[in-house]
Amino acid sequence: MSDLGLYVHVPFCRKKCPYCDFYSVGFREDTAEQYADAVIRNLRYYGECYDTVYFGGGTPILLARHIPRILAECGLAENAEITVECNPCEMDGETLKILLGAGVNRLSVGVQSAVDTELAALGRRHNFAEAAEAIYLAHDTGFENISADIMLCIPGQTESSLGYSINALTELPITHVSAYLLKIEPNTAFGKKPPPLPDEDAAAEMYLQAVRQLESAGFAQYEISNFAKRGMESRHNLKYWRRDEYLGIGAAAHSFYKGKRFAVARDMRGFIESEHQTEVVTDNAPDETEEKIMLGLRLSEGIPKPLWERVQGGLPLIPERYYKIENERLSLTAEGFLVSNGIISTLLNAL
Repeated sequence: MSDLGLYVHVPFCRKKCPYCDFYSVGFREDTAEQYADAVIRNLRYYGECYDTVYFGGGTPILLARHIPRILAECGLAENAEITVECNPCEMDGETLKILLGAGVNRLSVGVQSAVDTELAALGRRHNFAEAAEAIYLAHDTGFENISADIMLCIPGQTESSLGYSINALTELPITHVSAYLLKIEPNTAFGKKPPPLPDEDAAAEMYLQAVRQLESAGFAQYEISNFAKRGMESRHNLKYWRRDEYLGIGAAAHSFYKGKRFAVARDMRGFIESEHQTEVVTDNAPDETEEKIMLGLRLSEGIPKPLWERVQGGLPLIPERYYKIENERLSLTAEGFLVSNGIISTLLNAL
């Protein structure tokens, strides 16, 4: 069975969110058709078989009409996990049936908050009632594996409103939650005109609150920002953190394929017009040990003894509340995840 993942970047949005730094352009049906044609040309060019497929974006559900023919061109392993990111506004019954009929078996829904004023502050087009209705509709259509995104440190958010959002979210028929701290990127609308945000201490407490509350609701943390019911972890995203190979297709897609890391330019028209995508190599020979430590410490399972023994000289420099060693594996605590970049840098310096 193949252990290669496929990521397809779909760069279309109805409206750009003020915090989003992902590559996206306005949606047009004729352009979407051309884009799907280009994705299919590239699938034929690489000729691979995949056991996970992830349509990310952008708003990938906007490409729903073309996803059946894209998946028909993929070599798919038996029981492949196939995920499509969704905006609640686009999740009507007909679209969901198209996705289910094409073999899509996992949805990732951008809910972000259960508080309508927070959603408005984020520039979202839906309110929470619409998001909840979309998730129930997806579940009733036949989707049993549904993930929901929630954002922490939103303008106007408090520990109380976050608690309300998590309670409301975990009552929905979902199996997975991605909880991200809002990060202000310079080239976004928020970057050019930053909104008032909770301070660093409040943001840290919100993160720890989310970890506690999600775990008590049955969603175990398995990665810095990801929580799942037992056995429902994202198989595709685990490839990134376990350093398994994946192929990215589409403008702005990234790959770790045949031992090298490469990216595709953030240029939709260039992608459409090229016979096959141009690979811009970002790392021709990535350091396996360094990457396994850096990526593995994002996971709750951490890294095995042969790896952490290589960097144990750095452990005395790290406060003990930030990590633990159990069953010969080194992993970070929830507090450690908050400062993971500094911890990983300290450990890699000990290599």
